[in-house]
Amino acid sequence: MINFLLVCWYDIDLLLQGSLVIFQQHNAIPVRAFAKEAARPTFKGDEMLKGVFFDIKNKFQAAVDILRKEKITLDPEDPAAVKQYANVMKTIRQKADMFSESQRIKHDIDTETQDIPDARAYLLKLQEIRTRRGLTDELGAEAMMFEALEKVEKDIKKPLLRSDKKGMDLLVAEFEKGNKKLGIRKEDLPKYEDNLELSMAKAQLDELKSDAVEAMESQKKKEEFQDEEMPDVKSLDIRNFI
Repeated sequence: MINFLLVCWYDIDLLLQGSLVIFQQHNAIPVRAFAKEAARPTFKGDEMLKGVFFDIKNKFQAAVDILRKEKITLDPEDPAAVKQYANVMKTIRQKADMFSESQRIKHDIDTETQDIPDARAYLLKLQEIRTRRGLTDELGAEAMMFEALEKVEKDIKKPLLRSDKKGMDLLVAEFEKGNKKLGIRKEDLPKYEDNLELSMAKAQLDELKSDAVEAMESQKKKEEFQDEEMPDVKSLDIRNFI
């Protein structure tokens, strides 16, 4: 299980300016493979797919080039090793023009909520996205947001629309009160994002270490390797295997 803090930002255009939600998530890294296709007539769609293919290929090559240079120690309990791994992954994302985890989640919410007119439907969509992605509310921020909405709608005596500037200002003010109770400040957002990346790095290192140990133990069971001593997983250098 990969546990880490996820910060949901606040943006008045999307509804939640002044609100900050912290979650935990189980995360997995996707792997894609491509096969060479036989030559055939070129069409406009083929050129587009070719462009996509080369874009992904270039990003993959950029990642491999970095991994060939950077030393990664498979020790999730060592803060220095975790920080180094997080820095390597950050460099890869920057070179390959990829989203960080918080950016990916923000993008999902942006695209799925852009046409929602009312505040309640927006919050329900956030709840749906959270559930679908396996996120758990760590601080009870989701309940706080619904309580704030209930209070505002009771005051204005009607459902709150996102186009209602006065009503949205009231909601933002309620969110800010809730954030204060939870000890969450907008200026701390970079710190939360850094903690998120470190938590992800630690969890991914733990998975890599487990996979390496499992592979070595499986090899050790083979007759030709039974007399060999299994190396310390921390001594492995993945640059030797790329």
